[in-house]
Formats: sequence, C-alpha cells, structure tokens
Amino acid sequence: MANRSAIMETNKGRITIELYEDKAPVTAGNFIDLVERGFYDGLTFHRYEPGFVIQGGDPMGKGTGGFVDSATGRERRIQLEVSPELPHGPAGAVAMARSQDPNSASCQFYITLGPAAFLDMNYAVFGRVTDGMEVVGQLRAGDRMTGVTIG
Repeated sequence: MANRSAIMETNKGRITIELYEDKAPVTAGNFIDLVERGFYDGLTFHRYEPGFVIQGGDPMGKGTGGFVDSATGRERRIQLEVSPELPHGPAGAVAMARSQDPNSASCQFYITLGPAAFLDMNYAVFGRVTDGMEVVGQLRAGDRMTGVTIG
C-alpha cells in the first residue's frame, strides 16, 4: 500500500504532506485519525521559531493542550515511534511535538524550517512536506489551518 498524503489548507495557502504510514504506522495513524475527525480544521499554529519550526495542532492554541477522546474522556497519548530511517533531514520534516515524557505526543505537530538533526531519535517524524514549502515559510504564530484532508 502506498503512503497517503495530507492536504493542509491554511490561510496562507496549501501544503501537501506525505505521511510515512509504512515506517511510522502508529504516529501517522494517529494524525490520520485526527484529520478524519476534523480535529485540525480551524486550529492555529501557536509557535514560530525562525529557521527552526512552525508548530500547531493545539486545541487550546497555547502549546499546552492535547486531544481528548470523547469516548473515554481522556487525553490520547501515543508511544514514541522513532527510527534511524526517519531523520529530520532538511526543512520540511513533519513530526509530533511532546512534553519531556517521550510517550506524551497527542495532537500537536511541527514542521521544520531548517535542518534539525539534533532532534533525531527523540521526536517522531511521521511525514514530509512534498509541496508547499513556500507556504510553510510564510506561516507565523496565529495563522490557521482552514481544513485538512487525507488524499
């Protein structure tokens, strides 16, 4: 089965992300599930670090929130899923943000704006921008995801 893509519409334009379902099935699957629930639609990017990352996916918009599953009433957290086959590499890596606990990723993600090898094997890379890096480069804190779909 070929990897699918996420199409992220933002107020600055469209970003296409290849999702590494083959190499990061848990992490990519978590992201796909949230996209299919419409979770990211309307959320903002809350963190911009020039030359490093743009981060979004927090329902609270501050970097402190997670996805609370309505079926259980608990915040979903996934196990850290890293591999030497999934380095951050050049700008455009898409990975899960987390707290100090390696197994605390929920719904927040970041897109790298430059090389970030020092994050390898500590944060789960689950995709890469394949189209729209010029849009990623224009995003700032407060910009919005207007809709995200899986294609």
